[in-house]
Amino acid sequence: MKKWTRWQDWVAVAAGLYVALSTIWTAHTGASLPIMLVLGVLLVAAGVWSLAMPGLVSMEWIHVALGALLIISPWVGNYASNAGAAWTSWIAGVVALAAGLLAVQPAMKMHHPQATH
Repeated sequence: MKKWTRWQDWVAVAAGLYVALSTIWTAHTGASLPIMLVLGVLLVAAGVWSLAMPGLVSMEWIHVALGALLIISPWVGNYASNAGAAWTSWIAGVVALAAGLLAVQPAMKMHHPQATH
């Protein structure tokens, strides 16, 4: 697979960008602002890195981990009662987790190409 072409990584970048930018228009309680900002920026960085180096399977697992962190962050950061920030974290977390899981297999194939006979 060529660099900058895997759709799953673009989805992860978009989810991270949305989470980070949503801190501008979403009301904040608890630790929602720093958590959403940091996890969003990390997701964007991991997605761009994965787009630039599509054979790194570890980056896809980082997308999965960041997605899981986004899913649990409303409870950990004490903002589950803030619907806007919580739903943004939950939805973007599920999207990032799913995109990461869907990208693991293509990344593994690229990292370990099978010999052709």
